[in-house]
Amino acid sequence: QVHMVESGGGLVQPGGSLKLSCLASGIRFSANAMAWFRQAPGKERELIAVGTSGGTIEYTDSVKGRFTISRDEAKNMVYLQMNSLKPEDTAVYYCNVAYYSLDRWIALPDDPWGQGTQVTVSS
Repeated sequence: QVHMVESGGGLVQPGGSLKLSCLASGIRFSANAMAWFRQAPGKERELIAVGTSGGTIEYTDSVKGRFTISRDEAKNMVYLQMNSLKPEDTAVYYCNVAYYSLDRWIALPDDPWGQGTQVTVSS
């Protein structure tokens, strides 16, 4: 059974940093691209960072240069280091398996989601 558990969110001031963690189970971790997604209030969930075991890494433009995705293959963990946080980064953050389709990375609509972790950037 596929299961994602995200942690590490919290309240941080603008310009601050947080590191999110995600434990993935029920999948062949090394065979899958893993991505971080976020959903802000009133907005659709968006993919912001993806990484493969082969070293492919991509970011959405709004987080490039500030966020870093990494993986620990031995622990089935994926991380998101977030620096220089902005109020517009406020969202619930999720991890999940990502698939490359029609020139973009997506999550499958029927894949289960974890509970996410809330990140709030505010002074």
